[in-house]
Amino acid sequence: MTNPISDILKAEVILTTGTNTDENHPIIANYVKEAVTRNGAKLLVIDPRRISLVDHATLWLRPRPGTDVAWINGLMHIILKEGLQAQKYIDERTEGFEALKAHLETFTPDHVSATTGIPADDLIAAARLYGKARPASILYAMGITKHTTGTDNVKSLASLAMLCGNIGVDGGGINPLRGQNNVQGACDMGGLPNVFSGYQPVADEKAIKKFADAWGGVRIPSKIGLTVTEMISGAASGQVKAIYVMGENPMLSDPDKHHVEHGLETLEFLAVQDIFLTETAKKAHVVFPAACFAEKDGTVTNTERLVQRVRKALEPPGDAKEDIWIINEISKRMGYPMPASTAEAIMREINTLTPSYAGITYERIAEKGLVWPCPDKNHPGTPVLHRGNFTRGKGQFFVIPFKPPVESADKEYPFILSTGRVLEHYHTGTMTRRGSGLNRLYPEALAEISRADAQKMGIAEGDYINIISRRGSIRVKTWLNDRSSQGMVFVPFHFHEAAVNLLTHAVVDPVSKIPEYKVSAVRIEKAS
Repeated sequence: MTNPISDILKAEVILTTGTNTDENHPIIANYVKEAVTRNGAKLLVIDPRRISLVDHATLWLRPRPGTDVAWINGLMHIILKEGLQAQKYIDERTEGFEALKAHLETFTPDHVSATTGIPADDLIAAARLYGKARPASILYAMGITKHTTGTDNVKSLASLAMLCGNIGVDGGGINPLRGQNNVQGACDMGGLPNVFSGYQPVADEKAIKKFADAWGGVRIPSKIGLTVTEMISGAASGQVKAIYVMGENPMLSDPDKHHVEHGLETLEFLAVQDIFLTETAKKAHVVFPAACFAEKDGTVTNTERLVQRVRKALEPPGDAKEDIWIINEISKRMGYPMPASTAEAIMREINTLTPSYAGITYERIAEKGLVWPCPDKNHPGTPVLHRGNFTRGKGQFFVIPFKPPVESADKEYPFILSTGRVLEHYHTGTMTRRGSGLNRLYPEALAEISRADAQKMGIAEGDYINIISRRGSIRVKTWLNDRSSQGMVFVPFHFHEAAVNLLTHAVVDPVSKIPEYKVSAVRIEKAS
């Protein structure tokens, strides 16, 4: 996120897209609703589903799934035609504008309407709403990124924000809402195949030397590693021999479950470290029982880059151990005793090796967190990124052509399937489905289909249906509503009994390697 969550309250217009904020980020949704009801902000929701946030919206656009680049380009076309762009900001702080402007000529309202299904008048109204606002905030989540064009979608949103001068200002920004509580911290600490902590490239000789010296002169390879989806494919082909899974459940969360299962079963060695025996852990050769968040010390870096302390409140049950203890013991038995054996010692190492965290010490965040980048112990932190200038100097406009999804509806598979989460459950249900209260509220998987589609197929509320794709089929109960448009079906991925990722395909974005969970072609049959 370029801006703090509280900046939502300063925005004149809030554009949300690819985020079912009420159910996936309910605290942030409260900020959005407060901005609308108390501060008079205008809310623009762009989503194929009629999510509950639509009830608070000034305008709701309903694009066809997988057409995000087209409608974003369409908004920018209209903003330029009506002279609503922040030209001074563009001239002083960006580059590539003329190429973008030329590219956008063909994205007329009628052309974009034909591609996206959004009425041309609504596109014009949305462009005027966002284009006239100063400042305006963009919030997005995995409905934007979980496509084969996810990187293109994000770059296009960044261009839209820069076009109107909304990056580097209070109340503005382009703000991805992270899907798990410390995924931002995991990325910051080098939990990616191409970077050390603080996004220092693994192929950079200076970075390699710095980390090698700090770690006792160990040899550090400069080769970029594999992403999660590439690891699974590598396992299936025999390229990857062993995988160590920590706090993740790819048997439910990854696309094309048969492909994942084959990959994991082909491995010579699979280790899983988790607080419960997940579907993935059941396939492991070794399971390390881990401590939960309340049973260990450390920090969490949240969606707005705020680093906060976590303090141990309870002893882990049974044989469960803290993650640090498990990893240290493995390292020691492999011949490398790690000197940093406590959370506080590791934080000191982070301060030394990670420039953006250099000033975020345990002492400074004892009572209140700090936002990175925080380069020294006197720095107050940086809630708003890119003030005055961008990290790269000038902001880059990208020319992004529209590319359709890998799969689209056809005669054999006439519906589009999208997956996601519901309010009552979290990710693969490893924790939430073990709680009786949440299971009473949402006890089983439900397939949302429109009443019109159900009537055509003779399906009643609560009937079971078979959803079939080119990869497999699941049996699931129906929930008839108007949240999903005709020709679309939505199924949450929390439930192993109806593992929707049996149906999704494993084609990925060529840059981010994220699969296209949001658009898969399926057919629906009434179950016997």
